Amino acid sequence: MQNLLQSYIPENSIPKVQELLAHDKLDFIVKQERKTRHGDYRKLPNGRHLITVNSNLNPYRFLITLIHEVAHFETFQAYGAHVKPHGKEWKYTFQHLMLPFINPDVFPKELLPLLAKHFINPKATSDTDHILSLALKQYDENSDKTYIFEVPEGSLFKIYNGRQFKKGNKRVKRFECIEIKTGKKYLFNPNVEIEVI
Repeated sequence: MQNLLQSYIPENSIPKVQELLAHDKLDFIVKQERKTRHGDYRKLPNGRHLITVNSNLNPYRFLITLIHEVAHFETFQAYGAHVKPHGKEWKYTFQHLMLPFINPDVFPKELLPLLAKHFINPKATSDTDHILSLALKQYDENSDKTYIFEVPEGSLFKIYNGRQFKKGNKRVKRFECIEIKTGKKYLFNPNVEIEVI
């Protein structure tokens, strides 16, 4: 397990993560990139539990995602299946599990205040915290990506699945965009990766 983890998370986080994953009925698998999620947790029909995390994540996002999914497992163990997936029980568990990692031995110093703020009230995905999300993306291998907030209003762009949009004005936090093919309006977080047409 240590060899697997060394490839994906910060070195100083490995011992604690190994402790968190050391459950008889918990399996952990690294998956190929999935565009719609960074990771997931499932209780399997055979009574085992499975956590998966995408292989393409940088070490800091990988660690956050892995602890996010472990928090689902721990929440299930403590409260059963009848609580909300990202409800108060999960939030408390996620905060508690992340606390030992939020230090300069694990994360770069510039991420620490952003992580501290995020974990006051963690969301279902760190992507909705676009300030933290953009800060984490600077550690991606391919960091020459274009984000929707960088292009001017009226720009045409496509997303990962090929759907094409025209960028509209900004609402409170998100950009209103019109799908070219259907004319339907969609809201995009500022940190969505796009390809300008």
